[in-house]
Amino acid sequence: MTTSLLALHGGPGRRPVQPVVDRFADTYDVLAPTHAGWDGTVRPDWYEGVDDLAIEYLDRLEDEDRTDVALVAGSFGGWIAAEMAVRDRGRRISRLVLIDVIGPQIPGHPVAMPNVDDARLPDELLANFATLFHYTARHPQGDPRLPHRVERVAVPTLFIWGAEDQVAGPGYGHAYAARFPKAEFVLLPGVGHAPLLEAPERTLDLVADFLRA
Repeated sequence: MTTSLLALHGGPGRRPVQPVVDRFADTYDVLAPTHAGWDGTVRPDWYEGVDDLAIEYLDRLEDEDRTDVALVAGSFGGWIAAEMAVRDRGRRISRLVLIDVIGPQIPGHPVAMPNVDDARLPDELLANFATLFHYTARHPQGDPRLPHRVERVAVPTLFIWGAEDQVAGPGYGHAYAARFPKAEFVLLPGVGHAPLLEAPERTLDLVADFLRA
Protein backbone atom coordinates (compact mmCIF):
# COMPACT_ATOMS: atom_id res chain seq x y z
CA MET A 1 0.00 0.00 0.00
CA THR A 2 1.17 3.53 -0.70
CA THR A 3 2.90 4.96 2.37
CA SER A 4 3.36 8.64 1.44
CA LEU A 5 0.93 11.06 -0.15
CA LEU A 6 1.98 14.35 -1.71
CA ALA A 7 -0.90 16.80 -2.24
CA LEU A 8 -0.23 19.57 -4.76
CA HIS A 9 -2.46 22.62 -4.79
CA GLY A 10 -3.63 24.75 -7.70
CA GLY A 11 -3.53 28.45 -8.53
CA PRO A 12 -5.65 29.82 -5.67
CA GLY A 13 -3.35 28.37 -3.02
CA ARG A 14 -3.18 25.54 -0.54
CA ARG A 15 -6.72 25.65 0.90
CA PRO A 16 -8.37 23.40 -1.72
CA VAL A 17 -6.11 20.45 -0.80
CA GLN A 18 -6.79 20.70 2.95
CA PRO A 19 -9.61 18.09 2.63
CA VAL A 20 -6.97 15.63 1.39
CA VAL A 21 -4.86 16.26 4.48
CA ASP A 22 -7.86 15.93 6.80
CA ARG A 23 -9.01 12.67 5.23
CA PHE A 24 -5.70 10.84 4.87
CA ALA A 25 -3.40 12.17 7.60
CA ASP A 26 -4.19 9.22 9.88
CA THR A 27 -3.53 6.65 7.16
CA TYR A 28 -0.64 8.03 5.12
CA ASP A 29 2.38 10.23 5.65
CA VAL A 30 0.88 13.31 4.00
CA LEU A 31 2.88 16.21 2.59
CA ALA A 32 0.97 19.30 1.47
CA PRO A 33 3.52 22.02 0.75
CA THR A 34 2.82 25.55 -0.38
CA HIS A 35 4.47 26.14 -3.75
CA ALA A 36 7.30 28.67 -3.79
CA GLY A 37 5.79 32.13 -4.32
CA TRP A 38 2.28 31.36 -3.07
CA ASP A 39 0.74 32.89 0.05
CA GLY A 40 3.76 35.05 0.78
CA THR A 41 6.39 32.31 0.52
CA VAL A 42 9.71 33.05 -1.14
CA ARG A 43 10.18 32.22 -4.82
CA PRO A 44 13.83 31.92 -5.88
CA ASP A 45 14.63 34.42 -8.63
CA TRP A 46 15.77 31.65 -10.95
CA TYR A 47 12.49 29.69 -10.71
CA GLU A 48 11.06 30.36 -14.15
CA GLY A 49 8.83 27.41 -15.01
CA VAL A 50 6.69 24.56 -13.75
CA ASP A 51 9.67 22.24 -14.10
CA ASP A 52 11.47 24.12 -11.32
CA LEU A 53 8.73 23.19 -8.86
CA ALA A 54 8.65 19.61 -10.15
CA ILE A 55 12.39 19.18 -9.66
CA GLU A 56 12.21 20.75 -6.19
CA TYR A 57 9.62 18.20 -5.09
CA LEU A 58 11.45 15.27 -6.67
CA ASP A 59 14.59 16.38 -4.86
CA ARG A 60 12.64 16.45 -1.60
CA LEU A 61 11.37 12.92 -2.14
CA GLU A 62 14.95 11.79 -2.79
CA ASP A 63 16.42 13.70 0.15
CA GLU A 64 13.83 12.20 2.50
CA ASP A 65 14.21 8.77 0.87
CA ARG A 66 10.49 8.52 0.17
CA THR A 67 9.29 5.72 -2.07
CA ASP A 68 5.83 4.45 -2.99
CA VAL A 69 4.49 8.01 -3.12
CA ALA A 70 1.01 8.87 -4.38
CA LEU A 71 0.56 12.31 -5.91
CA VAL A 72 -2.88 13.88 -5.49
CA ALA A 73 -3.13 17.12 -7.42
CA GLY A 74 -5.72 19.60 -8.57
CA SER A 75 -5.66 22.17 -11.38
CA PHE A 76 -2.16 23.72 -11.65
CA GLY A 77 -0.88 21.19 -9.14
CA GLY A 78 -1.57 18.54 -11.74
CA TRP A 79 0.81 20.25 -14.12
CA ILE A 80 3.54 19.94 -11.50
CA ALA A 81 2.57 16.31 -10.86
CA ALA A 82 2.84 15.42 -14.55
CA GLU A 83 6.23 17.12 -14.83
CA MET A 84 7.36 15.13 -11.80
CA ALA A 85 6.10 11.85 -13.22
CA VAL A 86 7.92 12.22 -16.52
CA ARG A 87 11.17 12.97 -14.63
CA ASP A 88 10.83 10.32 -11.93
CA ARG A 89 13.94 8.34 -12.77
CA GLY A 90 14.09 7.01 -9.23
CA ARG A 91 10.58 5.56 -9.60
CA ARG A 92 9.48 7.01 -6.30
CA ILE A 93 5.98 7.83 -7.55
CA SER A 94 3.60 4.87 -7.46
CA ARG A 95 0.21 6.45 -8.26
CA LEU A 96 -1.27 9.64 -9.65
CA VAL A 97 -4.63 11.25 -8.89
CA LEU A 98 -5.27 14.19 -11.21
CA ILE A 99 -8.32 16.31 -10.39
CA ASP A 100 -9.50 18.79 -13.04
CA VAL A 101 -5.89 19.50 -13.91
CA ILE A 102 -4.28 21.81 -16.43
CA GLY A 103 -0.85 21.46 -18.03
CA PRO A 104 -0.98 20.14 -21.57
CA GLN A 105 -1.94 22.15 -24.60
CA ILE A 106 -4.61 20.14 -26.41
CA PRO A 107 -5.81 21.38 -29.81
CA GLY A 108 -9.51 22.17 -29.82
CA HIS A 109 -9.71 22.33 -26.04
CA PRO A 110 -8.59 25.76 -24.78
CA VAL A 111 -8.08 26.41 -21.08
CA ALA A 112 -9.85 29.42 -19.56
CA MET A 113 -7.04 30.80 -17.44
CA PRO A 114 -7.95 33.50 -14.89
CA ASN A 115 -7.23 37.14 -15.64
CA VAL A 116 -5.60 39.26 -12.94
CA ASP A 117 -7.56 42.24 -14.30
CA ASP A 118 -10.86 40.47 -13.63
CA ALA A 119 -12.71 42.56 -11.05
CA ARG A 120 -14.42 39.39 -9.76
CA LEU A 121 -11.11 37.99 -8.55
CA PRO A 122 -10.75 38.40 -4.76
CA ASP A 123 -7.92 40.68 -3.69
CA GLU A 124 -6.36 37.95 -1.55
CA LEU A 125 -5.89 35.77 -4.64
CA LEU A 126 -4.30 38.38 -6.91
CA ALA A 127 -0.74 37.71 -5.73
CA ASN A 128 -1.19 33.95 -6.05
CA PHE A 129 -2.47 34.20 -9.60
CA ALA A 130 0.35 36.61 -10.49
CA THR A 131 2.73 33.88 -9.32
CA LEU A 132 0.82 31.31 -11.38
CA PHE A 133 1.25 33.48 -14.48
CA HIS A 134 4.97 33.76 -13.79
CA TYR A 135 5.37 29.99 -13.85
CA THR A 136 3.17 29.50 -16.92
CA ALA A 137 4.41 32.48 -18.95
CA ARG A 138 6.25 30.30 -21.47
CA HIS A 139 3.12 28.22 -22.11
CA PRO A 140 0.03 30.23 -21.09
CA GLN A 141 -2.30 27.76 -22.85
CA GLY A 142 -0.39 24.72 -21.70
CA ASP A 143 2.71 22.88 -22.88
CA PRO A 144 2.23 21.15 -26.26
CA ARG A 145 5.03 18.69 -25.39
CA LEU A 146 3.39 17.35 -22.25
CA PRO A 147 0.77 15.09 -23.94
CA HIS A 148 3.61 13.26 -25.69
CA ARG A 149 5.83 13.00 -22.62
CA VAL A 150 3.17 11.49 -20.34
CA GLU A 151 2.80 8.55 -22.72
CA ARG A 152 5.78 7.06 -20.84
CA VAL A 153 4.16 7.44 -17.40
CA ALA A 154 3.32 3.83 -16.58
CA VAL A 155 1.97 4.19 -13.02
CA PRO A 156 -1.79 3.78 -12.36
CA THR A 157 -3.49 7.14 -12.83
CA LEU A 158 -6.95 8.28 -11.76
CA PHE A 159 -8.54 11.30 -13.42
CA ILE A 160 -11.43 12.90 -11.55
CA TRP A 161 -13.26 15.59 -13.48
CA GLY A 162 -16.18 17.91 -12.83
CA ALA A 163 -18.74 17.68 -15.61
CA GLU A 164 -19.39 21.43 -15.32
CA ASP A 165 -15.75 22.54 -15.31
CA GLN A 166 -15.60 25.94 -17.02
CA VAL A 167 -11.79 26.19 -16.85
CA ALA A 168 -10.85 22.94 -18.56
CA GLY A 169 -13.87 21.04 -19.82
CA PRO A 170 -14.41 17.27 -19.73
CA GLY A 171 -13.31 16.98 -23.36
CA TYR A 172 -9.92 18.34 -22.36
CA GLY A 173 -9.74 15.86 -19.50
CA HIS A 174 -10.72 12.88 -21.63
CA ALA A 175 -8.16 13.80 -24.29
CA TYR A 176 -5.42 14.18 -21.69
CA ALA A 177 -6.28 10.95 -19.89
CA ALA A 178 -6.10 9.06 -23.17
CA ARG A 179 -2.37 9.83 -23.29
CA PHE A 180 -1.64 7.93 -20.07
CA PRO A 181 -1.04 4.18 -20.49
CA LYS A 182 -2.86 3.22 -17.26
CA ALA A 183 -5.53 5.86 -16.76
CA GLU A 184 -9.06 5.68 -15.40
CA PHE A 185 -11.42 8.62 -15.92
CA VAL A 186 -14.33 9.44 -13.59
CA LEU A 187 -16.78 12.24 -14.37
CA LEU A 188 -18.65 13.96 -11.52
CA PRO A 189 -22.06 15.33 -12.62
CA GLY A 190 -22.97 18.78 -11.35
CA VAL A 191 -19.41 19.59 -10.25
CA GLY A 192 -17.14 22.32 -11.58
CA HIS A 193 -13.40 22.92 -11.51
CA ALA A 194 -12.88 22.26 -7.78
CA PRO A 195 -14.28 18.84 -6.79
CA LEU A 196 -12.33 18.81 -3.53
CA LEU A 197 -14.33 21.86 -2.43
CA GLU A 198 -17.59 21.30 -4.31
CA ALA A 199 -18.02 17.56 -3.71
CA PRO A 200 -15.38 16.58 -1.13
CA GLU A 201 -16.94 13.34 0.09
CA ARG A 202 -17.51 11.92 -3.40
CA THR A 203 -14.07 12.98 -4.53
CA LEU A 204 -12.19 11.71 -1.49
CA ASP A 205 -14.04 8.39 -1.56
CA LEU A 206 -12.82 7.90 -5.13
CA VAL A 207 -9.27 8.76 -4.09
CA ALA A 208 -9.42 6.39 -1.11
CA ASP A 209 -10.68 3.49 -3.21
CA PHE A 210 -7.99 4.11 -5.81
CA LEU A 211 -5.20 4.22 -3.23
CA ARG A 212 -6.39 1.00 -1.60
CA ALA A 213 -6.54 -0.94 -4.88
